Amino acid sequence: MKLNFAKFAGMTVLATGLAGAAMAQDYPYRDITTAVVWGAGGGTDSINRMIMAEMEKHLPVSINVINQTGGVAGSNGMVYVQNQADDGYTLVGLSESNVTAAVQGGWDQKFDYWYPFIVGGSPDLISVPANSPYNTLAELVDAAKAAPGTIPAAASGAGSIHHLNLLAIENGADATFKFVPYKGSAPGQEAAIAGEVALVVTSLAEQAALIEGGKLKPLAMLTPDTADIAGMTVPSAFDIYDGLEKYLPLKQAIGFAVHNSAPDDVKAKLGTAFEAAIDSDVVAEWATANNYDVGGQYGEEAQALFSNLESTFAYTLKDLGATTVDPASLGIDKP
Repeated sequence: MKLNFAKFAGMTVLATGLAGAAMAQDYPYRDITTAVVWGAGGGTDSINRMIMAEMEKHLPVSINVINQTGGVAGSNGMVYVQNQADDGYTLVGLSESNVTAAVQGGWDQKFDYWYPFIVGGSPDLISVPANSPYNTLAELVDAAKAAPGTIPAAASGAGSIHHLNLLAIENGADATFKFVPYKGSAPGQEAAIAGEVALVVTSLAEQAALIEGGKLKPLAMLTPDTADIAGMTVPSAFDIYDGLEKYLPLKQAIGFAVHNSAPDDVKAKLGTAFEAAIDSDVVAEWATANNYDVGGQYGEEAQALFSNLESTFAYTLKDLGATTVDPASLGIDKP
């Protein structure tokens, strides 16, 4: 049989051209997955589902949001995404609470491993079940002082901003609660409603519907400012206890990230879609309705913010005796 070299050469060129075209497809040409490190229904999960739905409008593909919970300070989800290719097709949905994973032994990287996008955040507060005997923060703290370490408190996972805020209140008010970790804010709030814990520390955005529905009773904002919700003014813990400014306020920074090693065109495409989403009326209206402040920082600006949070959180935890790894050994500078 004679081999038609011309035909063979043509087929080879065609095959090579098709392969090259496939490799040269612009990002993104297939669906993206965002793995949220905290539980479904919590603030990080809700924000990611909202912003991804808006970003989809400016991308030719869909973005699927899943949950990868567990570990220390969301470390399971971060490790999961770390182990995926840095091609921009697997994002990690995270928050400021994840910056403590390294000093708690759940993560072996500084947070600059990520190229983050910050959607925004909401202030924390302490609330109790609606039928709780405690009507003020002072009453709750006095009970904790009378029986140290016996009053169960939910504040998401160890090392989360909610956990740090609980530790700050303990130190600022000289009281000790029994910390009970949960895989996200939503399970912790459900535990408070069910009476499994006596109090919960999460954000105003996460608690708002439960407060308005009469399921949770707010006692104090963990910021210098008060807040108005459900026809009541929630007082500031700063007005009740002196010295809280040494630890508080600790501000949320919720969003998502891609590997910092991802190609520049991937970062640029995500950045363009993110900017368009952040500037939309949908995001502005969502933030107002859900008690969030919009951020909009990404890239180097967001990395600088997270670096400051990492430093502040790491050394705050160290001072509070809640670290297992010295921040300095990880190259984390003091704030």
